[in-house]
Amino acid sequence: MTGASFAALATLAAHILIVAALVLRILLRPHRDPASRIAWVLVILSLPFLGALAYILLGEVNIGRARVRRLESALARLPDPAGLAPAGEGWAAAEVPERYRHLFRVGRSISGFEPIGGNSGALMADSNAAIDALVADIDGAQAHVHLLFYIWLADHNGLRVAEALKRAVGRGVTCRALADDLGSRLMIESPHWSAMAAAGVHLARALPIGNPLLRPLRGRIDLRNHRKIVVIDDRITYCGSQNCADPEFRVKPKFAPWVDAVIRFEGPIARQNQHLFASDWMTAVDEDLGDLLRRPFLAGGAGLPAQVIGTGPTVRHSAMPELFESLMHAARRELTITTPYFVPDDGLQGALCAAAYRGVVTTLILPERNDSWVVAAAARSYYPDLLAAGVRLYAYRGGLLHTKSLTLDGDLTLIGSANLDRRSFDLNYENNILFYDPDLTASVMARQAQYLASSRPITPQEVAGWSVSRRLADNVIAMLGPVL
Repeated sequence: MTGASFAALATLAAHILIVAALVLRILLRPHRDPASRIAWVLVILSLPFLGALAYILLGEVNIGRARVRRLESALARLPDPAGLAPAGEGWAAAEVPERYRHLFRVGRSISGFEPIGGNSGALMADSNAAIDALVADIDGAQAHVHLLFYIWLADHNGLRVAEALKRAVGRGVTCRALADDLGSRLMIESPHWSAMAAAGVHLARALPIGNPLLRPLRGRIDLRNHRKIVVIDDRITYCGSQNCADPEFRVKPKFAPWVDAVIRFEGPIARQNQHLFASDWMTAVDEDLGDLLRRPFLAGGAGLPAQVIGTGPTVRHSAMPELFESLMHAARRELTITTPYFVPDDGLQGALCAAAYRGVVTTLILPERNDSWVVAAAARSYYPDLLAAGVRLYAYRGGLLHTKSLTLDGDLTLIGSANLDRRSFDLNYENNILFYDPDLTASVMARQAQYLASSRPITPQEVAGWSVSRRLADNVIAMLGPVL
Protein backbone atom coordinates (compact mmCIF):
# COMPACT_ATOMS: atom_id res chain seq x y z
CA MET A 1 0.00 0.00 0.00
CA THR A 2 1.40 3.36 -0.99
CA GLY A 3 1.75 6.22 1.45
CA ALA A 4 -1.00 8.16 -0.33
CA SER A 5 -3.39 5.20 -0.16
CA PHE A 6 -2.68 4.68 3.52
CA ALA A 7 -3.27 8.38 4.25
CA ALA A 8 -6.56 8.30 2.36
CA LEU A 9 -7.66 5.17 4.22
CA ALA A 10 -6.68 6.67 7.56
CA THR A 11 -8.59 9.85 6.75
CA LEU A 12 -11.68 7.85 5.81
CA ALA A 13 -11.46 5.77 8.97
CA ALA A 14 -11.08 8.89 11.11
CA HIS A 15 -14.08 10.47 9.41
CA ILE A 16 -16.20 7.36 9.97
CA LEU A 17 -15.24 7.23 13.65
CA ILE A 18 -15.96 10.95 14.17
CA VAL A 19 -19.29 10.72 12.36
CA ALA A 20 -20.33 7.60 14.28
CA ALA A 21 -19.40 9.17 17.62
CA LEU A 22 -21.24 12.41 16.90
CA VAL A 23 -24.34 10.69 15.52
CA LEU A 24 -24.49 8.51 18.62
CA ARG A 25 -24.11 11.61 20.81
CA ILE A 26 -26.90 13.38 18.91
CA LEU A 27 -29.24 10.41 19.30
CA LEU A 28 -28.52 10.05 23.02
CA ARG A 29 -28.50 13.72 23.96
CA PRO A 30 -31.65 14.75 25.89
CA HIS A 31 -33.88 17.73 25.15
CA ARG A 32 -33.46 17.73 21.39
CA ASP A 33 -36.48 17.60 19.12
CA PRO A 34 -36.52 15.03 16.28
CA ALA A 35 -36.21 17.69 13.57
CA SER A 36 -32.99 18.93 15.14
CA ARG A 37 -31.59 15.41 15.41
CA ILE A 38 -32.36 14.67 11.75
CA ALA A 39 -30.97 17.99 10.57
CA TRP A 40 -27.68 17.57 12.39
CA VAL A 41 -27.24 13.96 11.30
CA LEU A 42 -27.72 15.03 7.67
CA VAL A 43 -25.25 17.91 8.05
CA ILE A 44 -22.60 15.65 9.56
CA LEU A 45 -23.09 12.91 6.96
CA SER A 46 -23.11 15.25 3.98
CA LEU A 47 -20.23 17.56 4.96
CA PRO A 48 -17.13 15.56 5.89
CA PHE A 49 -15.23 17.12 8.80
CA LEU A 50 -16.86 20.53 8.19
CA GLY A 51 -20.19 19.21 9.46
CA ALA A 52 -18.49 17.66 12.48
CA LEU A 53 -16.71 20.94 13.23
CA ALA A 54 -20.01 22.84 12.91
CA TYR A 55 -21.63 20.50 15.42
CA ILE A 56 -18.76 20.83 17.88
CA LEU A 57 -19.02 24.64 17.71
CA LEU A 58 -22.79 25.12 17.42
CA GLY A 59 -24.53 21.80 17.91
CA GLU A 60 -25.02 21.83 21.67
CA VAL A 61 -26.22 24.44 24.14
CA ASN A 62 -23.01 24.45 26.16
CA ILE A 63 -22.47 27.46 28.42
CA GLY A 64 -19.33 25.95 29.94
CA ARG A 65 -18.90 23.88 33.08
CA ALA A 66 -17.09 26.62 34.99
CA ARG A 67 -19.92 29.08 34.44
CA VAL A 68 -22.53 26.51 35.44
CA ARG A 69 -20.65 25.88 38.69
CA ARG A 70 -20.45 29.62 39.41
CA LEU A 71 -24.16 30.07 38.73
CA GLU A 72 -25.09 27.12 40.92
CA SER A 73 -22.91 28.51 43.70
CA ALA A 74 -24.55 31.93 43.36
CA LEU A 75 -28.07 30.50 43.49
CA ALA A 76 -27.17 28.39 46.53
CA ARG A 77 -26.14 31.55 48.42
CA LEU A 78 -29.30 33.48 47.48
CA PRO A 79 -32.67 33.12 49.23
CA ASP A 80 -35.26 30.77 47.78
CA PRO A 81 -37.08 32.71 45.01
CA ALA A 82 -40.44 31.51 46.34
CA GLY A 83 -39.68 33.17 49.65
CA LEU A 84 -39.55 36.64 48.08
CA ALA A 85 -43.35 36.87 48.34
CA PRO A 86 -44.43 37.90 51.86
CA ALA A 87 -46.89 35.05 52.30
CA GLY A 88 -46.28 32.67 49.42
CA GLU A 89 -48.74 32.05 46.63
CA GLY A 90 -51.80 33.03 48.64
CA TRP A 91 -50.52 36.58 49.07
CA ALA A 92 -51.25 37.46 45.45
CA ALA A 93 -53.49 34.65 44.23
CA ALA A 94 -56.62 36.46 45.37
CA GLU A 95 -55.71 39.34 43.08
CA VAL A 96 -55.43 37.07 40.01
CA PRO A 97 -58.71 35.73 38.60
CA GLU A 98 -59.00 31.96 38.82
CA ARG A 99 -58.99 31.64 35.00
CA TYR A 100 -55.45 33.04 34.85
CA ARG A 101 -53.80 31.49 37.90
CA HIS A 102 -52.53 28.49 35.95
CA LEU A 103 -50.47 30.85 33.76
CA PHE A 104 -48.65 32.24 36.77
CA ARG A 105 -48.04 28.67 37.92
CA VAL A 106 -46.24 28.07 34.62
CA GLY A 107 -44.10 31.12 35.36
CA ARG A 108 -43.40 29.88 38.88
CA SER A 109 -42.28 26.50 37.52
CA ILE A 110 -39.61 28.30 35.44
CA SER A 111 -37.98 30.76 37.84
CA GLY A 112 -39.52 29.90 41.19
CA PHE A 113 -41.06 33.34 41.71
CA GLU A 114 -44.61 33.60 42.99
CA PRO A 115 -46.95 36.25 41.58
CA ILE A 116 -46.67 39.22 43.91
CA GLY A 117 -49.15 42.07 44.33
CA GLY A 118 -48.92 45.64 45.49
CA ASN A 119 -47.20 47.00 42.38
CA SER A 120 -47.77 49.99 40.15
CA GLY A 121 -46.59 50.33 36.58
CA ALA A 122 -46.32 52.98 33.90
CA LEU A 123 -45.57 52.46 30.21
CA MET A 124 -42.89 54.89 29.07
CA ALA A 125 -43.88 57.13 26.16
CA ASP A 126 -40.88 56.18 24.01
CA SER A 127 -37.20 55.25 24.20
CA ASN A 128 -35.98 58.73 25.10
CA ALA A 129 -38.67 59.11 27.76
CA ALA A 130 -37.56 55.79 29.27
CA ILE A 131 -33.98 57.08 29.53
CA ASP A 132 -35.25 60.37 31.01
CA ALA A 133 -37.11 58.46 33.71
CA LEU A 134 -34.17 56.13 34.33
CA VAL A 135 -31.72 59.01 34.75
CA ALA A 136 -34.15 60.76 37.11
CA ASP A 137 -34.48 57.60 39.20
CA ILE A 138 -30.71 57.16 39.33
CA ASP A 139 -30.36 60.78 40.42
CA GLY A 140 -32.91 60.09 43.16
CA ALA A 141 -31.38 56.79 44.31
CA GLN A 142 -30.44 56.59 47.97
CA ALA A 143 -28.92 53.13 48.44
CA HIS A 144 -28.06 51.28 45.23
CA VAL A 145 -28.50 51.15 41.46
CA HIS A 146 -28.21 47.88 39.54
CA LEU A 147 -28.15 47.78 35.74
CA LEU A 148 -27.85 44.91 33.27
CA PHE A 149 -27.96 45.47 29.51
CA TYR A 150 -27.24 43.32 26.50
CA ILE A 151 -26.31 46.38 24.42
CA TRP A 152 -24.92 49.54 25.99
CA LEU A 153 -23.62 52.09 23.52
CA ALA A 154 -21.45 55.15 24.11
CA ASP A 155 -24.03 57.37 22.38
CA HIS A 156 -26.15 60.20 23.79
CA ASN A 157 -28.49 58.08 25.91
CA GLY A 158 -25.82 55.56 26.84
CA LEU A 159 -23.55 58.30 28.15
CA ARG A 160 -26.41 60.02 29.99
CA VAL A 161 -26.85 56.83 32.00
CA ALA A 162 -23.08 56.53 32.53
CA GLU A 163 -22.89 60.10 33.84
CA ALA A 164 -25.89 59.52 36.13
CA LEU A 165 -24.13 56.50 37.63
CA LYS A 166 -21.00 58.56 38.29
CA ARG A 167 -23.10 61.25 39.97
CA ALA A 168 -24.81 58.63 42.14
CA VAL A 169 -21.49 57.13 43.22
CA GLY A 170 -20.28 60.62 44.08
CA ARG A 171 -23.01 61.04 46.67
CA GLY A 172 -22.44 57.60 48.22
CA VAL A 173 -24.84 55.36 46.26
CA THR A 174 -23.54 51.88 45.42
CA CYS A 175 -23.79 51.34 41.66
CA ARG A 176 -23.29 48.02 39.90
CA ALA A 177 -23.49 47.67 36.12
CA LEU A 178 -23.28 44.42 34.17
CA ALA A 179 -23.06 44.42 30.36
CA ASP A 180 -22.87 41.55 27.89
CA ASP A 181 -19.30 41.21 26.65
CA LEU A 182 -20.37 40.86 23.01
CA GLY A 183 -23.41 43.11 22.75
CA SER A 184 -21.77 45.95 24.71
CA ARG A 185 -18.21 45.53 23.46
CA LEU A 186 -18.09 49.05 21.99
CA MET A 187 -18.87 50.60 25.38
CA ILE A 188 -16.62 48.18 27.27
CA GLU A 189 -13.69 49.00 24.99
CA SER A 190 -14.32 52.76 25.19
CA PRO A 191 -12.71 55.22 27.63
CA HIS A 192 -16.16 55.80 29.15
CA TRP A 193 -16.11 52.33 30.70
CA SER A 194 -12.77 53.04 32.34
CA ALA A 195 -14.03 56.43 33.49
CA MET A 196 -17.01 54.83 35.23
CA ALA A 197 -14.71 52.36 36.97
CA ALA A 198 -12.39 55.16 38.04
CA ALA A 199 -15.37 57.05 39.48
CA GLY A 200 -16.28 54.07 41.64
CA VAL A 201 -18.99 52.31 39.62
CA HIS A 202 -18.68 48.55 40.05
CA LEU A 203 -18.52 47.08 36.54
CA ALA A 204 -18.60 43.54 35.18
CA ARG A 205 -18.82 41.81 31.83
CA ALA A 206 -21.42 39.09 31.33
CA LEU A 207 -20.16 35.96 29.56
CA PRO A 208 -16.68 37.31 28.78
CA ILE A 209 -15.33 36.14 25.43
CA GLY A 210 -11.60 36.32 26.02
CA ASN A 211 -9.63 34.79 23.16
CA PRO A 212 -12.21 34.14 20.40
CA LEU A 213 -10.20 31.17 19.12
CA LEU A 214 -10.10 29.48 22.54
CA ARG A 215 -13.55 30.57 23.74
CA PRO A 216 -15.40 27.65 22.01
CA LEU A 217 -13.45 25.26 24.24
CA ARG A 218 -15.23 26.78 27.27
CA GLY A 219 -18.71 26.90 25.76
CA ARG A 220 -20.51 28.41 22.80
CA ILE A 221 -19.51 31.97 22.06
CA ASP A 222 -22.99 32.87 20.77
CA LEU A 223 -24.79 32.13 24.06
CA ARG A 224 -25.38 35.65 25.35
CA ASN A 225 -26.99 37.53 28.23
CA HIS A 226 -29.79 39.33 26.41
CA ARG A 227 -31.46 40.66 29.57
CA LYS A 228 -32.35 44.30 30.27
CA ILE A 229 -32.76 44.80 34.02
CA VAL A 230 -32.77 47.92 36.17
CA VAL A 231 -33.30 47.83 39.95
CA ILE A 232 -33.08 50.98 42.09
CA ASP A 233 -33.24 50.93 45.88
CA ASP A 234 -35.01 47.55 45.82
CA ARG A 235 -38.34 49.24 44.97
CA ILE A 236 -38.11 50.51 41.37
CA THR A 237 -37.49 48.27 38.39
CA TYR A 238 -37.71 48.60 34.62
CA CYS A 239 -38.62 45.84 32.18
CA GLY A 240 -38.92 45.88 28.40
CA SER A 241 -37.12 45.52 25.11
CA GLN A 242 -34.92 48.61 25.22
CA ASN A 243 -31.16 48.52 25.41
CA CYS A 244 -29.12 51.40 26.82
CA ALA A 245 -28.83 53.33 23.57
CA ASP A 246 -30.38 55.98 21.36
CA PRO A 247 -33.36 54.91 19.25
CA GLU A 248 -31.28 55.93 16.21
CA PHE A 249 -29.05 52.93 17.08
CA ARG A 250 -26.11 54.22 15.12
CA VAL A 251 -24.40 50.84 14.83
CA LYS A 252 -27.22 49.87 12.43
CA PRO A 253 -28.57 53.26 11.31
CA LYS A 254 -30.32 52.13 8.12
CA PHE A 255 -32.91 50.21 10.18
CA ALA A 256 -33.55 53.03 12.66
CA PRO A 257 -35.35 54.04 14.67
CA TRP A 258 -35.42 51.09 17.04
CA VAL A 259 -38.98 51.11 18.42
CA ASP A 260 -39.15 49.78 21.97
CA ALA A 261 -41.54 49.55 24.90
CA VAL A 262 -40.50 49.77 28.56
CA ILE A 263 -42.59 49.67 31.73
CA ARG A 264 -41.41 51.28 34.95
CA PHE A 265 -42.64 49.26 37.92
CA GLU A 266 -42.62 50.29 41.54
CA GLY A 267 -43.27 47.83 44.34
CA PRO A 268 -42.34 44.34 45.54
CA ILE A 269 -41.77 43.07 41.99
CA ALA A 270 -38.43 44.91 42.12
CA ARG A 271 -37.22 42.31 44.64
CA GLN A 272 -37.70 39.54 42.07
CA ASN A 273 -35.70 41.40 39.44
CA GLN A 274 -33.13 42.03 42.16
CA HIS A 275 -32.78 38.27 42.61
CA LEU A 276 -32.32 37.79 38.86
CA PHE A 277 -29.70 40.52 38.71
CA ALA A 278 -27.90 39.15 41.76
CA SER A 279 -27.63 35.68 40.24
CA ASP A 280 -26.02 37.12 37.11
CA TRP A 281 -23.77 39.49 39.04
CA MET A 282 -22.53 36.82 41.44
CA THR A 283 -21.80 34.52 38.51
CA ALA A 284 -19.53 37.19 37.03
CA VAL A 285 -18.14 38.77 40.22
CA ASP A 286 -16.95 37.29 43.49
CA GLU A 287 -19.37 39.35 45.58
CA ASP A 288 -22.28 38.01 47.60
CA LEU A 289 -25.45 40.10 47.25
CA GLY A 290 -27.59 37.73 49.27
CA ASP A 291 -28.01 40.16 52.17
CA LEU A 292 -29.83 42.60 49.89
CA LEU A 293 -32.52 39.98 49.39
CA ARG A 294 -32.79 39.12 53.08
CA ARG A 295 -33.70 42.59 54.24
CA PRO A 296 -37.23 43.16 55.59
CA PHE A 297 -39.68 42.94 52.72
CA LEU A 298 -41.47 46.19 51.97
CA ALA A 299 -44.82 44.69 51.04
CA GLY A 300 -47.02 46.98 49.02
CA GLY A 301 -50.67 47.72 49.51
CA ALA A 302 -53.20 47.59 46.71
CA GLY A 303 -51.67 47.17 43.31
CA LEU A 304 -51.28 44.87 40.35
CA PRO A 305 -49.91 41.31 40.72
CA ALA A 306 -46.81 40.59 38.66
CA GLN A 307 -44.21 37.89 38.26
CA VAL A 308 -40.63 37.91 36.96
CA ILE A 309 -39.75 35.09 34.57
CA GLY A 310 -36.09 34.55 33.78
CA THR A 311 -34.96 31.98 31.22
CA GLY A 312 -31.70 30.89 29.66
CA PRO A 313 -29.53 27.95 28.62
CA THR A 314 -29.13 26.86 32.25
CA VAL A 315 -32.88 27.04 32.98
CA ARG A 316 -35.38 24.29 32.25
CA HIS A 317 -35.35 23.26 28.61
CA SER A 318 -38.15 24.79 26.48
CA ALA A 319 -39.26 27.06 29.34
CA MET A 320 -39.86 30.18 27.26
CA PRO A 321 -41.83 28.52 24.42
CA GLU A 322 -43.92 26.71 27.04
CA LEU A 323 -44.85 30.06 28.58
CA PHE A 324 -45.72 31.62 25.22
CA GLU A 325 -47.77 28.59 24.21
CA SER A 326 -49.64 28.54 27.52
CA LEU A 327 -50.61 32.19 27.06
CA MET A 328 -51.72 31.59 23.48
CA HIS A 329 -53.85 28.59 24.44
CA ALA A 330 -55.46 30.63 27.23
CA ALA A 331 -56.70 33.38 24.89
CA ARG A 332 -60.47 33.50 24.46
CA ARG A 333 -61.15 36.84 22.75
CA GLU A 334 -58.05 38.70 21.66
CA LEU A 335 -54.33 37.99 21.36
CA THR A 336 -51.84 40.58 20.08
CA ILE A 337 -48.12 39.96 19.77
CA THR A 338 -45.24 42.17 18.66
CA THR A 339 -41.74 40.84 18.09
CA PRO A 340 -38.83 41.74 15.82
CA TYR A 341 -37.67 38.15 15.37
CA PHE A 342 -40.14 35.38 14.62
CA VAL A 343 -38.79 31.85 14.14
CA PRO A 344 -41.22 29.63 16.07
CA ASP A 345 -40.95 25.96 16.87
CA ASP A 346 -43.79 23.63 15.90
CA GLY A 347 -45.59 23.97 19.21
CA LEU A 348 -45.64 27.76 19.16
CA GLN A 349 -46.69 27.92 15.51
CA GLY A 350 -49.47 25.47 16.29
CA ALA A 351 -50.62 27.48 19.31
CA LEU A 352 -50.86 30.66 17.23
CA CYS A 353 -52.84 28.93 14.52
CA ALA A 354 -55.08 27.20 17.07
CA ALA A 355 -55.96 30.54 18.67
CA ALA A 356 -57.09 31.94 15.33
CA TYR A 357 -58.96 28.78 14.37
CA ARG A 358 -61.07 28.91 17.54
CA GLY A 359 -62.14 32.48 16.82
CA VAL A 360 -59.65 34.51 18.85
CA VAL A 361 -58.71 37.77 17.12
CA THR A 362 -55.02 36.90 16.74
CA THR A 363 -52.65 39.63 15.55
CA LEU A 364 -48.93 39.36 14.93
CA ILE A 365 -46.94 42.54 14.17
CA LEU A 366 -43.43 42.22 12.73
CA PRO A 367 -41.02 44.80 11.29
CA GLU A 368 -41.23 45.48 7.57
CA ARG A 369 -37.42 45.66 7.38
CA ASN A 370 -35.41 43.42 9.66
CA ASP A 371 -31.76 43.87 10.58
CA SER A 372 -31.36 40.09 10.18
CA TRP A 373 -32.19 38.95 6.65
CA VAL A 374 -31.85 35.33 7.76
CA VAL A 375 -34.52 35.73 10.45
CA ALA A 376 -36.74 37.68 8.06
CA ALA A 377 -36.51 34.92 5.45
CA ALA A 378 -37.19 32.19 7.99
CA ALA A 379 -40.19 34.12 9.35
CA ARG A 380 -41.74 34.41 5.88
CA SER A 381 -41.80 30.63 5.56
CA TYR A 382 -44.41 30.52 8.34
CA TYR A 383 -46.74 33.12 6.82
CA PRO A 384 -48.89 30.82 4.62
CA ASP A 385 -50.04 28.60 7.49
CA LEU A 386 -50.64 31.57 9.79
CA LEU A 387 -52.75 33.36 7.21
CA ALA A 388 -54.68 30.19 6.36
CA ALA A 389 -55.58 29.87 10.05
CA GLY A 390 -56.83 33.45 10.16
CA VAL A 391 -53.93 35.11 11.99
CA ARG A 392 -53.77 38.81 11.14
CA LEU A 393 -50.22 39.57 9.99
CA TYR A 394 -48.86 43.13 9.83
CA ALA A 395 -45.57 44.63 8.73
CA TYR A 396 -44.53 47.69 10.74
CA ARG A 397 -43.13 50.53 8.61
CA GLY A 398 -42.03 53.06 11.24
CA GLY A 399 -38.56 51.62 11.86
CA LEU A 400 -37.36 48.38 13.38
CA LEU A 401 -40.15 47.29 15.69
CA HIS A 402 -38.10 45.92 18.59
CA THR A 403 -40.90 45.67 21.18
CA LYS A 404 -41.49 42.20 22.59
CA SER A 405 -45.04 42.24 23.94
CA LEU A 406 -48.04 39.95 24.28
CA THR A 407 -51.46 41.07 25.45
CA LEU A 408 -54.24 38.64 26.25
CA ASP A 409 -57.98 39.34 26.38
CA GLY A 410 -57.42 42.89 27.61
CA ASP A 411 -56.28 41.59 31.02
CA LEU A 412 -52.78 40.10 30.89
CA THR A 413 -49.48 41.37 29.50
CA LEU A 414 -46.12 39.73 29.03
CA ILE A 415 -43.29 42.19 28.35
CA GLY A 416 -39.54 41.88 28.39
CA SER A 417 -36.51 40.85 26.37
CA ALA A 418 -37.54 37.52 24.82
CA ASN A 419 -38.33 37.23 21.13
CA LEU A 420 -40.41 34.51 19.51
CA ASP A 421 -37.38 32.82 18.02
CA ARG A 422 -35.17 29.88 18.82
CA ARG A 423 -32.32 32.07 20.03
CA SER A 424 -34.50 33.43 22.84
CA PHE A 425 -35.91 29.96 23.47
CA ASP A 426 -32.61 28.09 23.80
CA LEU A 427 -29.50 30.28 23.62
CA ASN A 428 -30.00 33.63 25.37
CA TYR A 429 -30.57 34.62 28.97
CA GLU A 430 -33.86 36.55 28.93
CA ASN A 431 -36.09 38.35 31.42
CA ASN A 432 -39.81 39.07 31.22
CA ILE A 433 -42.57 40.20 33.54
CA LEU A 434 -46.08 38.74 33.40
CA PHE A 435 -48.78 40.83 35.04
CA TYR A 436 -52.54 41.01 35.44
CA ASP A 437 -54.01 44.49 35.23
CA PRO A 438 -56.67 45.61 32.74
CA ASP A 439 -55.66 49.27 33.02
CA LEU A 440 -51.94 48.83 32.37
CA THR A 441 -52.72 46.20 29.74
CA ALA A 442 -54.93 48.78 28.04
CA SER A 443 -51.90 51.09 27.84
CA VAL A 444 -49.85 48.35 26.20
CA MET A 445 -52.70 47.57 23.80
CA ALA A 446 -52.94 51.27 22.91
CA ARG A 447 -49.22 51.17 22.04
CA GLN A 448 -49.80 48.06 19.95
CA ALA A 449 -52.62 49.93 18.17
CA GLN A 450 -50.15 52.71 17.37
CA TYR A 451 -47.89 50.12 15.79
CA LEU A 452 -50.82 48.82 13.74
CA ALA A 453 -51.56 52.34 12.50
CA SER A 454 -48.03 52.45 11.07
CA SER A 455 -48.22 48.97 9.57
CA ARG A 456 -49.52 47.40 6.41
CA PRO A 457 -51.41 44.10 6.32
CA ILE A 458 -49.69 41.06 4.86
CA THR A 459 -52.38 39.35 2.79
CA PRO A 460 -52.79 35.80 1.46
CA GLN A 461 -52.76 37.29 -2.05
CA GLU A 462 -49.38 38.90 -1.45
CA VAL A 463 -47.87 35.67 -0.15
CA ALA A 464 -49.38 33.64 -2.97
CA GLY A 465 -47.72 36.01 -5.42
CA TRP A 466 -44.20 35.38 -4.16
CA SER A 467 -41.88 33.88 -6.75
CA VAL A 468 -40.85 30.24 -6.61
CA SER A 469 -37.24 31.27 -5.99
CA ARG A 470 -38.21 33.41 -3.01
CA ARG A 471 -40.33 30.70 -1.44
CA LEU A 472 -37.59 28.16 -2.04
CA ALA A 473 -34.94 30.38 -0.43
CA ASP A 474 -37.18 31.19 2.57
CA ASN A 475 -38.00 27.52 3.18
CA VAL A 476 -34.38 26.40 2.85
CA ILE A 477 -33.27 29.03 5.36
CA ALA A 478 -36.08 28.03 7.73
CA MET A 479 -34.79 24.45 7.61
CA LEU A 480 -31.61 25.68 9.30
CA GLY A 481 -33.55 26.65 12.41
CA PRO A 482 -33.23 23.23 14.10
CA VAL A 483 -29.50 23.23 13.30
CA LEU A 484 -28.72 26.70 14.61
